[in-house]
Amino acid sequence: MDRVRTAPGGVRASARVLARGDGRGGTVLPVLEGDGPLAVRRTRGSGAEARVMLVGAMSGPLGGDHFTVTARAADGARLSVGSAAATLALPGQDKAGARYDVRLGVDEDAELNWLPEQLISADGSDLRVTTSVDVASGARLLLREEQVLGRAGEEPGRLTSRLTVRIDGRCVLDQELACGPGAPGGWDGPAGLAGHRAVGQLVVVRPGFATGPPAARVFEEGAAVLPLAGPAALVTAVAPDALRLRRLLDGALASLD
Repeated sequence: MDRVRTAPGGVRASARVLARGDGRGGTVLPVLEGDGPLAVRRTRGSGAEARVMLVGAMSGPLGGDHFTVTARAADGARLSVGSAAATLALPGQDKAGARYDVRLGVDEDAELNWLPEQLISADGSDLRVTTSVDVASGARLLLREEQVLGRAGEEPGRLTSRLTVRIDGRCVLDQELACGPGAPGGWDGPAGLAGHRAVGQLVVVRPGFATGPPAARVFEEGAAVLPLAGPAALVTAVAPDALRLRRLLDGALASLD
């Protein structure tokens, strides 16, 4: 297990999850490691699926912290990863920004559902999130990202979030969102979030989309469904609050079935 490392730049912590098919229709977790603010726990799954929960053992990420989470569903595995609560980005004594890196992998004939709770960018915080996903041909992925800009009644911090998805080695999505103080102008204007304070997306990879991709469409006001190159779809949504955002994403996902 990696150890928490503290330095003038803040806390360094990591978590690792590896799931494998057990050859009998189930899923085992040969690697389940976390430290400091990135505790990981196995919870009750259903059928062949193994479920893991990220449990925040400390506040953060704070300024200067660097967290890394790695999760992989190997051949035959069915893995679902969630979080026990929202992640709250906070300002710290260190004036440097914080980093949160997520690295996901899904092997052939495997499935990964990455479904954490919202990320809240508190006033005065500065966080950069990078999510990198590699999906094999024939694998299945459901990834959800939700960001809330500021707690109730406060301005947001600085938040930069980049998501990259590759399917069978081919990049099908590479996008970045920057919000809050110091972000490029226009992020909150009509061509950006248009005054909304919650933004999110779903990436859905299914082998069946290779021959029957979803049509590009507006799902409801504030939400759209877009086909991606390869067997994938992207749902994007903006909303006034986290509750409305979740309803939009859940509804759009149901419409893909």
